[in-house]
Amino acid sequence: MTSTLSDPAPADPAVGSRSPRHERIAVHRIGGRIGARIEGVQLSGALDAQTVAEIRTALLRHKVVFFRGQDHLDDEQQIAFAGLLGPLTSAHPTISTGSSRVLTIKTRNGQAANSWHTDVSFVDKVPAISVLRGVEVTEYGGTTSWANTVTAYEALPEPLRVLADRLWAVHSNLYDYAAMNELGDADPDDPEVAEYRKQFGRIPFETEHPVVRVHPETGERALLLGQFFQRFVGLNTYESHEIFELLQTRITKLENTVRWTWAPGDVAIWDNRATQHYAVADFDDQPREVRRVTVAGDVPVSIDGRTSVVRSGSSADFVDIDSLIS
Repeated sequence: MTSTLSDPAPADPAVGSRSPRHERIAVHRIGGRIGARIEGVQLSGALDAQTVAEIRTALLRHKVVFFRGQDHLDDEQQIAFAGLLGPLTSAHPTISTGSSRVLTIKTRNGQAANSWHTDVSFVDKVPAISVLRGVEVTEYGGTTSWANTVTAYEALPEPLRVLADRLWAVHSNLYDYAAMNELGDADPDDPEVAEYRKQFGRIPFETEHPVVRVHPETGERALLLGQFFQRFVGLNTYESHEIFELLQTRITKLENTVRWTWAPGDVAIWDNRATQHYAVADFDDQPREVRRVTVAGDVPVSIDGRTSVVRSGSSADFVDIDSLIS
């Protein structure tokens, strides 16, 4: 299905008009509940306000949008475009890849972030939007899947929805690597994996989030769970695990997902407040490289108006990128 956006949300006046208008962008829906491909636009930091607003409207509607043929982008241009969507964070709270704003994910031997997660959900200000550019893609495998956490919530039977509405969960970057290995994660004894784990957990973060958060732009309710979930507040380990699996499997039902096969020049943009994603580790010894720029988010709010609570770790440096590079 193809649609066009004639009445996008109001744009930030600060974006300004710095390039010729794209008369209309074409939005091709690719999943029943999530995902669309956008044509008719070349991403850059010089896009006019109306085009940026149309992209944002499509993103809020479809949760993840894809662009083909963006080979012209480099790190600087990717940063400039992402900055039109909102203030940027640093590349990552703990991992350093040599850039203040760009997280380079370079893997081979079939290693990938092969677990369902919302990016950096262990901090209080969960990122709003992620912009991912394919730099080196695989000949086969290496796809990425996204799940819609809004439609997952809406499809819950009433008893589960009532339960989810009242639950709070602790998220941490010190997650259970042994359990992840059982689910197919990389070998924890691999020196590269061990070093990555050391870097990832060098600053312990722990935050209490509502399991159901209210989206700050759309007002939709979304489930906030995924890989960095540790336990539910007030429940023991066994109870937490059982209820987590019950809710998490609702999020990742195939009907609630979209899967993208990468081609050179592809860019994926997703609403991190309304999705989880999973990088499929099925590309054997092929090299794979993607680069991510992150748009800052806000502190999740529960349906009764309470905000997430930091237990340990400060995200100040992560979300205040300008203070780091000034």
